[in-house]
Amino acid sequence: MLFSGCAPFVKLVYWVGDAERFVASAAKATLSPRSFEDLAAGVEPEAVEKWIQELIVRGHGSPLEHSLYIFEVVCSRVCSHQLVRHRHASYSQLSQRYSDKYLRQLVAKACRYLGCEHKEDPGYIANVLSKLAESKLSFNELLDIVCEAYVVPPVVLEKKERGFLLHLVEATRWYYEQLARGVSYEDARYLLPQAVKTRVIVSMNARELVEVFLPLRMCTRAQWEIRAIAWSLWRQLSSVHPAVFKYTGPRCVLAENRARQAPCTLDEFLKGECAFTIERCPERVPREEIESCVSRSANLFTRLPPSS
Repeated sequence: MLFSGCAPFVKLVYWVGDAERFVASAAKATLSPRSFEDLAAGVEPEAVEKWIQELIVRGHGSPLEHSLYIFEVVCSRVCSHQLVRHRHASYSQLSQRYSDKYLRQLVAKACRYLGCEHKEDPGYIANVLSKLAESKLSFNELLDIVCEAYVVPPVVLEKKERGFLLHLVEATRWYYEQLARGVSYEDARYLLPQAVKTRVIVSMNARELVEVFLPLRMCTRAQWEIRAIAWSLWRQLSSVHPAVFKYTGPRCVLAENRARQAPCTLDEFLKGECAFTIERCPERVPREEIESCVSRSANLFTRLPPSS
């Protein structure tokens, strides 16, 4: 289990409440001459999932665009660079030039461990970080400090790579030393590692989530951090709008469900209640290995702390 402070975080903060009915009604609107208002008022709850299933199986994605989801992500700059590649989305990101909140939290915790006074002066902070690097704190104690400002890969935790943590401390010290010498925040940040935390507010519609973001980022081939975010987000989305999201998952799941007469949920694939029939997945994994591949990807989610 990772320290919660070391792991990425995602929280679904807003969604269109009646989105499933709107999506189903939009699908009906492509076949019916009736007004959307009449269709939305007349669609029966038990028919909603049937219409959405048809959209997913047939790849008729445009009605899914009538639902919007906003979520908050705290992750590394490594991860945020991948996140913003998804073009059909809107982003608002914490400024690294005007806010070094996470770094200051690291310094405050370092002072508590070292028993020193916490001051805002950059030169003083650089000296504190120098003492931290020379301290005899245990790996877990050092990790607890570093994770205030940085996302740390699982492999570092598994191997207890103290040198990795010390490198992050040293980079932070150089950052504050440059500030003490009069270098601007916008230039000093060039010294910060990509592991440094950032916060991003993201808006995506259901089509982007169902057809692009989740299939690409839940796949075992995705980088671990954005994969963890995608799996956690999928769980949250499935809890609010199961009819829309329970049939999606890694690319193999989407490809399989479009080849089937009736789709299976991702949970059914994970439990072995549905078998894959496609010859190979879009990532060229053969049929007999797809189930274990999906399980490996899902297991990363179970190793991470919940997004709360």
